[in-house]
Amino acid sequence: MTVEHAAELISRSRRTVALTGAGISAESGIPTFRGEGGLWTKYDPVKVASIETFLANPTAYWEVAKERGSVALAAKPNPGHQALAAMEQAGRLEAVVTQNTDGLHQAAGSRRVIELHGSGRTVECLDCGRREPRADVQARLDREMPPRCGNCGRTRLKPTVVFFGESMPVEAVQEAFRLANESDVILVVGSSLVVYPAAEIPLEAVRGGAAMIVVNAEPTPFDRLAAVVIHGRAGKILPEIAALTGA
Repeated sequence: MTVEHAAELISRSRRTVALTGAGISAESGIPTFRGEGGLWTKYDPVKVASIETFLANPTAYWEVAKERGSVALAAKPNPGHQALAAMEQAGRLEAVVTQNTDGLHQAAGSRRVIELHGSGRTVECLDCGRREPRADVQARLDREMPPRCGNCGRTRLKPTVVFFGESMPVEAVQEAFRLANESDVILVVGSSLVVYPAAEIPLEAVRGGAAMIVVNAEPTPFDRLAAVVIHGRAGKILPEIAALTGA
């Protein structure tokens, strides 16, 4: 099960779809959530990123986001992101479905990106609905905690990401499952495949007859179902696959 085999499957494919998780952005300096040294090994996700606790105390979220948000905003796409964008431009990749909220796929040049968990690049006021760039809010955190809405002055500013206890965006989920169902290759990159319903997406593809390729630093629960499993860094492996497909 090699890079060459993965490239061959993609080259023969009519429709390849990628599903990406936090692992692909780890090489850009954004910590993962569940892996070794991940965010949830340092913080209680229920206290930091659940909608219930956010509404009760927005400061708890923004204190953590003061550091993590700046890291995410400063991050740049790595060769893994760039390889997926090149594959799309070469007609080898239909779309990227991502669990990430960092916007790095778009920054790398990917045009069709389905964000299952929303975007961390925008902040919305839950009271008046005004939206503004996350970077603008981050810049105020040293002097304003929690940050206030520039329109109504209230403090329920929330990034447009899906918190624990919130529903995932219906249209994005439906499109992701439709793409998976229509694919003949599903390329899973940097996902632990333990978070549902995202983990169900490659299963949907496999049930429809698609071949699964897994590129991940650590084993996943679905490795046994995959046609190709490559354990390693996406930033090294994906450019090799892309080059072999002619991207």
